[in-house]
Amino acid sequence: MAEGNVAEIEAILPDLVALRRDIHAHPELGFCEHRTAGRIADELRSLGIEVHEGIGTTGLVGVLKGKREGTRTLGLRADMDALPIDEQTNLPWASTHPGAFHGCGHDGHVAMLLGAARVLADDPDFAGTLHFIFQPAEEGQGGARVMIEEGLFERFPCDRVYALHNWPGLPAGTISTRPGAIMGAADKFRITLTGRGGHAAIPQDSPDAILASASLVQQLNTIVSRSVPPYASAVLSITQIHGGHAHNVIPAEVMVAGTVRTFDPAVQDRIEDRMRAMLKGVEASFEVVCALDYDRYYPATINDPAAAADALEVAGTVARAELAPEPAPTSEDFSFMLQQRPGAYIWLGQATGDHAAPLHNPHYDFNDSVMATGVRLHVALAKHWLA
Repeated sequence: MAEGNVAEIEAILPDLVALRRDIHAHPELGFCEHRTAGRIADELRSLGIEVHEGIGTTGLVGVLKGKREGTRTLGLRADMDALPIDEQTNLPWASTHPGAFHGCGHDGHVAMLLGAARVLADDPDFAGTLHFIFQPAEEGQGGARVMIEEGLFERFPCDRVYALHNWPGLPAGTISTRPGAIMGAADKFRITLTGRGGHAAIPQDSPDAILASASLVQQLNTIVSRSVPPYASAVLSITQIHGGHAHNVIPAEVMVAGTVRTFDPAVQDRIEDRMRAMLKGVEASFEVVCALDYDRYYPATINDPAAAADALEVAGTVARAELAPEPAPTSEDFSFMLQQRPGAYIWLGQATGDHAAPLHNPHYDFNDSVMATGVRLHVALAKHWLA
């Protein structure tokens, strides 16, 4: 990267850190990022970047054309939403909104992409069109899908699209990605087991939904070990069991819920099929009725091999870059964008002694020391693809 860009990034870092911490102090949950989106729109307009708001409720896109002729297009995406968690960092810029907290670093993602917008708008020495995509509701609500359904890529064509996410599992400043699967598909399930309900002293008259749920939980935990090939990866976790309210009453209904994470649609299908088969067996064995609500809410995040290779090559010019050896079982709705356009999801390490808390932890905070690396990577990706 040109020395001038490095110097410019260093000069704007105090402003970016202040902006990041302001967003952190005023977190907003999915599809409610009105203040955040307003700050982003104001910043983009002040740079002379064309702004389009209200895409996917609170999403927005900034459009910057290069000063050289070119037909290529590129999208750079940052997510904006916070998590429904109470922060416990006690930092000066801690959340001022109880029940909302930037515990995944989306405040840092916004600041890094706005930093890149500053650098590139100051000297748009590239050929083609660059789209800065600020996305709402990544945390389980599918904001990327909603933006796509509202015409994101028809209105703002992207030959490629990249997203950068901080990663506490990597040393601060290290950049990593991989071809193929990098994040898992996220499914959630809710099973309702319905018996008849009755007196606990007369169990012969009441099909026992509690007993049926206990058997079901044991069976579900055999699916990955006995129905998924050993060379494939999958996780099935039971996270909720609710039923009953009194010591002498057999409840009429019990709810069992959890999540499934996979990287291969065939494995995903196999797990759901086995779950449905087990429910039929439980119904026959315990004389209860089982209802399954199975929601495949995020697909696996699959990087385009060429885009991932380019990202690693470019990353090596700005920081330490390494090939990620394996995907993560966590999920990401950038997967919807990668189903529509070739691109890659990239991790930026942020682990230091002062930043050891994992994502979605009430003690987490984005590591501002990696801000410059993230800005440099965004700028380098744009100049590489739009050269």
